[in-house]
Amino acid sequence: MATETATRRRLTPVMRQGEQVMPLELFFDLVFVLALTQCTQVMSNDPHWGGLVQGLLVLAVLWWSWVGYAWLTSVVDPEEDEVRAVLFVAMAGSLLVALCVPGSFGNLALAFALSYGVVRIAHIGLFWLASRDDPNLRKSVVGLAISTAIAIGILSAASLTDGFAQGALWGLAIVLDMAGPYFFGAEGWKLMPAHFAERHGLIIIIALGESIVAIGVGVGTHLTFGKGTAAVVGMALAAAMWWLYFDVVALVAARRLVRAEAGRVQNEMARDSYSFLHFPMVAGIVLVALAMKKTLAEVGEPLAIVPAFALLGGLAMYLLAHVAFRYRHIHTVNARRTGLALVFLALLSIATEVPALVILAIATSLVWILIAFETRSYGENRARVRHEDFTPETAA
Repeated sequence: MATETATRRRLTPVMRQGEQVMPLELFFDLVFVLALTQCTQVMSNDPHWGGLVQGLLVLAVLWWSWVGYAWLTSVVDPEEDEVRAVLFVAMAGSLLVALCVPGSFGNLALAFALSYGVVRIAHIGLFWLASRDDPNLRKSVVGLAISTAIAIGILSAASLTDGFAQGALWGLAIVLDMAGPYFFGAEGWKLMPAHFAERHGLIIIIALGESIVAIGVGVGTHLTFGKGTAAVVGMALAAAMWWLYFDVVALVAARRLVRAEAGRVQNEMARDSYSFLHFPMVAGIVLVALAMKKTLAEVGEPLAIVPAFALLGGLAMYLLAHVAFRYRHIHTVNARRTGLALVFLALLSIATEVPALVILAIATSLVWILIAFETRSYGENRARVRHEDFTPETAA
């Protein structure tokens, strides 16, 4: 009997009990840092529309892989030895995926697809074991396995093509993979809501870290007054993007997720507002990082159209993702953030005519003006949200 119990434990991951993000999860996310850097580098090396699209397609694939592990570690305890071992394997696979990013549409396309397959198979395998005694979760895992297998197959087939056909196959793989949770329902998934929200907040910080890294890379080894000024302005923009998310938005959203009805309602909220809508936030930050890198390369020269779009379009994407995030939770539209997103898109008409530092300074100033206006308009509600004694245990 003892042997049977030990065998069962070895083959069944221990279910997660607490909401706190574990050190191994943070360690796991470090590979995603490299992946983000690689995506930025791909777009920087080919600063045309094709390179931009390829970088965003790769980012979408990497994002969905990370999201899968965020759901997984909200179900199983990542600190158990068996889970640790599988996560280390997944990290090795993710490292190979990140290293293949520069050639993901070229000579390393098949290696990228196969490495990505290893990462997803490890994910599905752990979920399969975790769902042994839960028929509803097992049904959801089977559906996820199907959509994952289809995506990996299409990415492998895409490695045999090039040009538009390759990009179209990548897009199809991403759409079908992300649509899996819609096709197979959300009722069976399990969730630690406070943990899940915190994981996504941390990945926003990681993405913002990439924009700071881009500042350092853009400055290089020759610091001038113009580059120093641009670096400070870029840091101010990164801080403003942090403020937009973490000052109130992240707190309110996390609490709404915790208080949502467990099961389908909570799972669909997590899927829509975090798994889906955080992707354009991260993509927007990555685009801004690309623009910062190009700005610091030639602060006195106008940006080319693609880097200009990366800056202004990235900020617009980030703000509109916030608007959609709020709408998903409380079904109201943030008119101020919507309006500023439209202003950024309108500024594209002059962005290629003025020095890069000027357009960066204008964009940064507008975001901070928005923050000042919102902070004043929130009034006492902001203080109450930020200082409310809220824990998962007292949420009810």
